[in-house]
Amino acid sequence: MYKVIATDLDGTLLNGDHQVDPFTIATVRRLEAQGLHFIIATGRHHRDVAGIRDVLGIRPYLVTSNGARVHDPDDKMVYADNLPPDVVRQLVQPRLTGAHGRVIVNLFADDAWLIDRDAPELLLLHQDSGFGYEVLDLQQHNGRGIAKVLYIGEPADLAQLAHNLACSFGDALYVTYSLPDCLEVMTSNVSKGRALQFVLERLGISTARCVAFGDNMNDIDLLETAGHPFMMNNANPDLIARLPGVPRIGNNFEAGVAHHLRKLFALTDDLT
Repeated sequence: MYKVIATDLDGTLLNGDHQVDPFTIATVRRLEAQGLHFIIATGRHHRDVAGIRDVLGIRPYLVTSNGARVHDPDDKMVYADNLPPDVVRQLVQPRLTGAHGRVIVNLFADDAWLIDRDAPELLLLHQDSGFGYEVLDLQQHNGRGIAKVLYIGEPADLAQLAHNLACSFGDALYVTYSLPDCLEVMTSNVSKGRALQFVLERLGISTARCVAFGDNMNDIDLLETAGHPFMMNNANPDLIARLPGVPRIGNNFEAGVAHHLRKLFALTDDLT
């Protein structure tokens, strides 16, 4: 039987307002009380996810920055893989991001979200955690201690940026989309799937007993690693095409993960 539940956040466990709803909270708390292990696997920063975890009221492993960080249920960091400082210094330069300056550049350090300009609209995505950014001249950053570089912009600008990255770095980096307007860069050793395998080995549980949920391109390895993957009905069409054999469930804005978990574990639909 299933022993581990691994889930993405945005577009998956979180609703259309990037928050957790009461039905989802009640569901995951009930399953944890029955002995299920939870793993939250997301591109978000650890401090941000810790706030969401506290709203959920469970003690999961946190796989953050797409697998560049893993924290155990006691909030101890048990895995970290940073981008090389010289690479980070290149990743923030206009020759890669575009001289037009339209792309917002972000760096995820251990305890900080650094951004190259004020973008208050992004704070709406972090209402549950209250996590905020610090505006810096990123071209002056030394590049040390960075788990992830996040680019936010129009899809056409990000497509050109992805091309620039491929030309400059080839396979030396892991480049993926978490949303159509979010392009993320980590070391080539990093992915949600590798982090999931790391956590499962710590727990002594096989992939065959793991259920996973995702909706976007940075969830490919997560869904391929879990023995029982499920894809949201609102998933990125490119993900659907990439993994046509993965069953699709409900929408994130209708608590699709919670409803499917209640079916898998034969829970009644009460909220007690």
